[in-house]
Amino acid sequence: MTERKNILITGGAGLVGGVLTGRLSGRYNLTSLDLKEAKDARSFVADISDLDAIMPAFEGQHTVVHLAADRRAYSDWSSTTLNNNIVATNNVFEAAKRSGVKRVVFASSNHSQGGFYLDPPWKHIVDGRFHLLEPGYHMVDEDDRIRPDGYYGVSKAFGEALGSYYDDYHGVSSIHLRIGWVLSDDDPSFSPFALSLWLSHRDTAQAVAKAIDAPDSLRYAVTYVTSDNKWKIFSIDRARELLGFEPEDGAGEEWEDREPPMRDR
Repeated sequence: MTERKNILITGGAGLVGGVLTGRLSGRYNLTSLDLKEAKDARSFVADISDLDAIMPAFEGQHTVVHLAADRRAYSDWSSTTLNNNIVATNNVFEAAKRSGVKRVVFASSNHSQGGFYLDPPWKHIVDGRFHLLEPGYHMVDEDDRIRPDGYYGVSKAFGEALGSYYDDYHGVSSIHLRIGWVLSDDDPSFSPFALSLWLSHRDTAQAVAKAIDAPDSLRYAVTYVTSDNKWKIFSIDRARELLGFEPEDGAGEEWEDREPPMRDR
């Protein structure tokens, strides 16, 4: 019987952290690192912008799933993005290196290429004008240029670059999942944008598990992960190829124009 891996989840008390602890606790030994205790996992309470404070949480961990961040797409630079997304991500990789962690699974984002939302054909999807799409339109993929739509997207591109550096020079493998939109009520039917970006709770758990269990030979990767939605902006072919990710859910094309749940705004 294979020994269960020890997995540390930064941001384990947050929305995506709760999805993972609720769905993966039977598969791994999960520990949360957050500013508050998680409900369904062993917890360390610390601020990840403080390297010394977080070091104990990394001891004995096989993989770190790094979710913790200021998740506002249009956060400001000095008071939020710098400490919570830039300094904190550097601390996670440094703590992983010092503690002998094998891999970091980094929650990157579609916002690292969100500038493509400005242009057709992808703008048509954002606006819900699906009838303007031509068959076989190009879906944005990992080979297209980095094109952030705010400092949040910049911080996610930074994390991907940092992971490459720590793999090459410090031996820490990293897989960067550019996740779509994980919603608190798992219902994307409030906008066409949500229909395109939706990543269901069970597809979230599958994608992270695939990244954790990817072979040691996969040292570094950047992949998009969304559910198998009808109208995609981003291709998930690379996640299928490298990770064996096969989404179980998919959004259709019907929506009602309404506000998302408060937690997702």
